[in-house]
Amino acid sequence: MKLDFWQVTHDPVDKVVTLIAKRVLGEGARLLVVSADAERRQAISRALWQAGPDSFLANGMADAPGADKQPILLSDDLAPANGATHLILADGTFRETDGFARVFLLFPPDAAPAARQAWRAHDGREDIERAYFAQEDGRWVKRG
Repeated sequence: MKLDFWQVTHDPVDKVVTLIAKRVLGEGARLLVVSADAERRQAISRALWQAGPDSFLANGMADAPGADKQPILLSDDLAPANGATHLILADGTFRETDGFARVFLLFPPDAAPAARQAWRAHDGREDIERAYFAQEDGRWVKRG
């Protein structure tokens, strides 16, 4: 599994989710976006529907009819009803994530201590490839 830690410092979370979602869908994969905050899930959904001037990223809520058909599913838990292989933890809280090919933890600077703890918890695991990304001059840069 690939486990990416993205420290969000400049862009809002919904913009970062949209950036990642475009890449995931471009790879032909499905995505689950998890946040315990219902308002954040709604903001992310709006951002995905307005992904660009001539485009949108179809998405739906996990508790809505047809959730299994959505390429991007927003939820408050880790059940990928849409068969997602990629997961974004959009609320800065790490959760155990077995069963996904790639996991993105988006966290603000004040959640960095918890993110470091999650990073260290995976030390020595050969089945996990970790990476850390930070924003520099408006770009995302891989740092580790």
